[in-house]
Amino acid sequence: MYLRSLRDKIEKRIGSGKVIIVIGPRQVGKTTLIESILKTKDYLLLDGDDPKTRTLLSASNTEQIRSILGNNQFVFIDEAQRIDGIGLTVKIITDRFKEVQLFASGSSSFDLSNKINEPLTGRKWEYQLFPISWEEYENHHGYLYSEQQLENRLLYGFYPDVLNNPGDEIPILRNLVSSYLYKDILSFADLRKPEVLDKLVQALALQVGSEVSYSELAQIVNVDKNTISKYIDILQKGYIIFRLGSFSRNIRNEIKTSNKIYFYDNGVRNMIVGNFSPLELRGDKDALWENFLISERVKQIEYKQSLARIYFWRTKQLQEVDFVEEESGKITGFEFKWKKKTNVRLPKSFTETYDAESRIIDVENFREFVVIKQ
Repeated sequence: MYLRSLRDKIEKRIGSGKVIIVIGPRQVGKTTLIESILKTKDYLLLDGDDPKTRTLLSASNTEQIRSILGNNQFVFIDEAQRIDGIGLTVKIITDRFKEVQLFASGSSSFDLSNKINEPLTGRKWEYQLFPISWEEYENHHGYLYSEQQLENRLLYGFYPDVLNNPGDEIPILRNLVSSYLYKDILSFADLRKPEVLDKLVQALALQVGSEVSYSELAQIVNVDKNTISKYIDILQKGYIIFRLGSFSRNIRNEIKTSNKIYFYDNGVRNMIVGNFSPLELRGDKDALWENFLISERVKQIEYKQSLARIYFWRTKQLQEVDFVEEESGKITGFEFKWKKKTNVRLPKSFTETYDAESRIIDVENFREFVVIKQ
């Protein structure tokens, strides 16, 4: 089992008087993580996928909850977003049963967050769990094996089931994408046009690393811009994609309102486009490298609780910086190259205007980018 970066942080919150919530995509190990923390303890598991559990916990009052909890000091509500009124139920447990340390997990931020945010103000520690990070992967396997597997990780990604079943990556990813993307998200978000979602994610997958135009996407998918915006928002909240906005402060010709879209996992992206060809045969190798690096940085920023803000930068004259990070007033621009090139430079108009540091990230030094040292 992979040791998750969040484990120590979560263990330090036990006994704090607040519910500990872990959210993220399906199949990334939320249940495994919480159960590993509770392994040496007696605890009550309440499964939100079970209809009887949902009935018991929906709109329960204090005395009913007391009967359900019994004498358990540790309680874990799995798939909490499936339970109606879960926010109020968790609030009652947190407020009325001070001796109970409550854990909850949820597979979709659009469902769970809506149900818990208002009732649980000041009562929760919330963490996001993603597919295995490069840091967790290398800590588990060691430097040499991880180095040998880099191309496979760019192709098949980091979902635990994929990593644990070498040779079966494609059928596992096919099942993951069809069940989570096209069933869970459609049902959670009450979307009635699966063909629109299908066309949109394929268009986004083919544009990884490029600026996206909602108008162009609307023409490709044959819907209006508002529908595109709604579906992209749902895909973000479902942990399929994330947006990178443009950095702009001073220069008149900077692109100010554009977005790039990346996938949280390379394997999911490659399954959507149906391409697992070796890197040397691919025209999208640079896009895969960029998606891998930026998604790993996003994991690190979340796990290390960094205050960094992230962007890309571009001007109307097509000068570009792949990735911009701003932290504590310091701005750093990053350029991503699969193979090391000595003549690569960031645009002077960027580095001089913002007094920015510049770094080129390639296959030889990528570890310093995908692992944030503390």
